This record gives sequence, C-alpha cells and structure tokens, in this order.
Amino acid sequence: MCNPTTKGIAVVTGASTGMGAVYADRLAKRGYDLVLVARNEGRLKQVASRIWEETRREVTVLPADLNNPADLAKVETLLKTNEAITMLVNNAGVGSVASVLQADVATVDAMIDLNIKALTRLTYAVAPAFAARKNGTIVNIASVVGIAAEMLNGVYSASKSYVISLGHSLQKDLADKGVRVQTVLPGATATEFWDVAGYAAQKTASITMSAEDAVDAALVGLDKGELVTIPGLHDGDAWERWEADRRALSKKFGNAKPADRYEVKSPQAA
Repeated sequence: MCNPTTKGIAVVTGASTGMGAVYADRLAKRGYDLVLVARNEGRLKQVASRIWEETRREVTVLPADLNNPADLAKVETLLKTNEAITMLVNNAGVGSVASVLQADVATVDAMIDLNIKALTRLTYAVAPAFAARKNGTIVNIASVVGIAAEMLNGVYSASKSYVISLGHSLQKDLADKGVRVQTVLPGATATEFWDVAGYAAQKTASITMSAEDAVDAALVGLDKGELVTIPGLHDGDAWERWEADRRALSKKFGNAKPADRYEVKSPQAA
C-alpha cells in the first residue's frame, strides 16, 4: 500500500468531515498514505478522491461504525496487524449541549461508547504494535471542555476529561518506547459536531475556530513536541503553570490521617 516515499500509513477516524477530513488532507500532503474510517462511505470516498487527485497518496476507505462491535473489531485488527501503520488519529466523537434533565440516557450511553470505549480500544490495539517497532504516533482529540467541564453536556465533558487523563498515562507508559502521544484540546470549532450536538449556531459564533486552523495548529504543536496542544490558548505558559500545579498537588494526597479540618479523631486518640 505504501509507496517508496511514504512516511507510513496514518489511520484517521471520523474522517468523512470536519477535523478528520482536514487531518486526512494535511497528513497526505505531509507524505502519509491513509486509511480513512467513518460511517458514511459516500463521504469517505469523496474525501479520498479529492486527496488522491491533489496528492497521489494511497488512500483506503474503511467504512465502520465504531459503536458497532464488529466494525470496531475490524479496525482494531487492522491496527494490530498492519506494520505499515505509523500514526493513529483518534478523531471520531460526538457531543451534546443537553443537561442531565434533558438528555436521553441511550444517547448519552452511545456517546460514552464512541468517545471513550472506541478511542480506548483503538489506542490499546495500536500502542503495543508501535512499541514493538519503537515507532509511531497516537493523536487523541479531546476538548477544552475536558477542563471547562461546566460548558456543555456533563457526560461529553467527562468523556473528554478521560481522554486528557488517558493521554497523560500513555505518555508515561510509552515515553521510552519510541511512541509519541499528543492530546489535542480544540475549543469551539466550525464543524457538523454542533449540528449533532443540538446547537448549530455555534458554528458561526465569533469565538469559533475553523477546522483547518485547528488542525494546522495541532500539527505544528506535534512538530514542536507538545504533549498537549490547545490551539485556542494564546498564553501557552498558562497550561504549563496548570500542569505544574496539578502535578505538585498530586503529591499531597498520600496521607493516612484525614486533614485536621474534618476533625476526625482516630481510635488511638479517643
């Protein structure tokens, strides 16, 4: 599948539209061949055709509903067995703006399956293969609402907090294995995400970034070696301070005795 000048194969999920389609375009122009994954085969073929015409990179279309166990297993098998794969972009995801009083629990459950379960299974499929070859890149798309949890639906925000936490753990586990892990936290981005989430007006709001700008910034962040990339955060040092405070705080949790403010008397003191 790869031609002699390729950087390998990049697998992009959610590649039929939005940031996924932009990632496919940009990675092809960077010299990657592609496997594009999404439910909508017709749209995937349109993206693939356009990329082939512009870049002459090899593009394989893999229609799959990642909420379907058989389809998910198909993509997992590809990631485990195709040694030409050098990058996974876990972009597929869905969101909501509905509160717990409005949201349908079945819809929320499907969101968890896609945003957390599918992303985790694909990551776990490819990480050992990358580690064995001591080469590979995993890009997981989170969101700023993984930090700003009150902004949208709580389960959506929590699913993106999960992606951020998973990224930290993966970076620890894979740092010495030759595997790069980047977590990308876009803010509001002008994609069909908002149509599905139930707030299409956000696509044209003044704070909303284009998908092209979001992906281009994320790829520059990858080039710079950023572990976490937040395209819309202009003060990059703010994230570094946040991370330093978080890591410092995490060292203060290991105490056998409750804090004095809780006025808990141990049996020995009674």
